[in-house]
Amino acid sequence: MSLDEQDEFLEEESADQDAVVECPHCGEQVVISLDPGGGPEQQYVEDCGVCCRPWLVTVRYGEDGRASVELEPG
Repeated sequence: MSLDEQDEFLEEESADQDAVVECPHCGEQVVISLDPGGGPEQQYVEDCGVCCRPWLVTVRYGEDGRASVELEPG
């Protein structure tokens, strides 16, 4: 699949648009929104909705539209 085809696929509704993650600081589970239109690999900083401490979020989309999300303390 070419990058253009993958970008097109990720813009469809079949790609994951949210994920349940566990805060690396407080251990609480939080639902975060994902942006498939942001590309197949993304990295950004987001604050925990419970303890407000920052995370470094890495999102990778597979060809099937499923997101793999990793968090590190930010």
